[in-house]
Amino acid sequence: MESGPPANDLCSVCHGNFDIPCQANCSHWFCGNCIMLVWEHGSGAGPCKCPLCRRPITLLVPTQHSLAQRHQPQVSHILSKIHSYNRFFGAQPTTLLQRMQDLPFFLHRLLREFMDPQRSLPLVIRARVFIAMIVSVIYILSPIDILPEGILGIVGLLDDLLIALMCFLHVAALYRSVLYLRHGGS
Repeated sequence: MESGPPANDLCSVCHGNFDIPCQANCSHWFCGNCIMLVWEHGSGAGPCKCPLCRRPITLLVPTQHSLAQRHQPQVSHILSKIHSYNRFFGAQPTTLLQRMQDLPFFLHRLLREFMDPQRSLPLVIRARVFIAMIVSVIYILSPIDILPEGILGIVGLLDDLLIALMCFLHVAALYRSVLYLRHGGS
């Protein structure tokens, strides 16, 4: 189970081993201090762009190991900067394109969290995820469709795909709010 950056990977900013590793919403890993320096030396008024893929970074998620070392002054200082960054940019509205680009990141982390017995999501979030998935599966499998496949053929699958996409976006938005509250919200 992946709980940090991949083995044998290096920070793309300092090209060294990760120090206080953080994962951005684009799924790339950085040293906490390195990505904060990128933000501070860029436009401090807006979120920084990922040095690798150039997508706006709207959420930084430190590892559990980094959070456990919070009592150390250097780690505490970097984590407080990350917390401030998330507070500034984590709650900003995002475009549909940004949400779709972030979808694999949030779904992958959510699946990992569901499978990890050490982690627990709030019961309300678990219930909403479960209900959203069940309702979308029932709609997709039911013979009642807005665009029937029997008449329109492959075009009739469009409504099923849109329902599934809306379900995944809803689930990702729920999980994003959990991560935001854990790592940046007040």
